[in-house]
Amino acid sequence: MIQALVHVVDDDPAVRDSLTMLLEAADLPAQAHPDAESFLATLGEGDGAGPLPGCVVADVRMPGLSGLDLLARMQRDGLDLPLIVITGHADVAMAVQALKAGAADFIEKPFDDETFLVSVRDALDRGERSFRRRQRRDQIEARARTLTPREAEVMERVVRGLPNKAVAAELAISVRTVEIHRARVMEKMGADSLSALVRMALELDPAASE
Repeated sequence: MIQALVHVVDDDPAVRDSLTMLLEAADLPAQAHPDAESFLATLGEGDGAGPLPGCVVADVRMPGLSGLDLLARMQRDGLDLPLIVITGHADVAMAVQALKAGAADFIEKPFDDETFLVSVRDALDRGERSFRRRQRRDQIEARARTLTPREAEVMERVVRGLPNKAVAAELAISVRTVEIHRARVMEKMGADSLSALVRMALELDPAASE
């Protein structure tokens, strides 16, 4: 089982150390980073592989990329780790802006340990769900790439609800040929029912449900 990781991003070494110790005492593996740039580098920024499950705890105000900048960069690069912003009183407006931009939470200093840990655990749950969704989508995409062009054409029409006869007419092939292609599509996609195949198609193209 892949272990989720809490990334602590803060330019203050005392804060990094205290938060890391608190997390590890609560059995939550943590990794500290002195700034946003070094954190991004550890993820292989922009490599397209996607991060492992976990979450990020970042100070809203840091040299270089701020917590808000980091959030924007992660969103741009498709790094869907939930991000919790830590803020001082003077930076609450900036933290609220981060929340509106998609941050998982913001915590104002000083905060008690339990408030912090509750927020982190919630973010980890969100990160785990996101990771599993991404894994499933990657698996579906890999299966879809095994389809021949004709099988892909048949699948597209089947998930639109066209009966075999209508698919055959559109593609100028026999109904029997559609049936053969349809059976191969179901097998290659690992779908045990038409509804399962439709759900897979919607995961590949969410816009199709609109």
